Amino acid sequence: MSLRPALSIALLLTALPAAADTVTLYRCTDKAGHETIRDTPCAAGQSQRELVMQRPQDPPPRAVSAGVGAPQLPAPAPAPTVTQVIYRTPPRLMYECVTPEGQTYTSDSGEGNPRQVPLWASGYGPVGAGGPHRPGVYVGTVVPLGTTWVRDTCNALPQQEVCARLSDRRWEIQRRYNSALQSERQALDREQRGIDARMANDCGNG
Repeated sequence: MSLRPALSIALLLTALPAAADTVTLYRCTDKAGHETIRDTPCAAGQSQRELVMQRPQDPPPRAVSAGVGAPQLPAPAPAPTVTQVIYRTPPRLMYECVTPEGQTYTSDSGEGNPRQVPLWASGYGPVGAGGPHRPGVYVGTVVPLGTTWVRDTCNALPQQEVCARLSDRRWEIQRRYNSALQSERQALDREQRGIDARMANDCGNG
């Protein structure tokens, strides 16, 4: 391979294999005085001059400062928190009431089914007799002579017991439904819808 002189030395240095840090070039001059530079010895009849050149090297990599880098992008804003507020009606109370005769029943009211009964039926003697005192009469209520007001004894049930009794009643409605008359089915449907709504609100289920 022969090259023209002048700046061709640099081209030779870059074109040669990178096997060593130095390379030997040959400046050849023919009989007419023309000079060529080549990486192989000159041809016969040419004067030869060897040039030992240092191969160009890439500069060392620049040290990257730890504090210098790409600009930091701001962290994305957190997604807004969605708070869902559900308003529920407070659980309705259920009472277990006991009549003077010892019969029990459940009621949504703790009034105890106030009612008038004859004095003789409540165990009280005539007015002015030496027997027990009659219960007090409600203000503004007209009580016929010889009668008195009585109430059943009622106590509020724990909420867990309320839910259990509602569930039992719903099961009883479903059991009776197939054998009920059409008019009774309508009443059972209304009662079950009320129980379902109450259990969904008060017991956390349907």
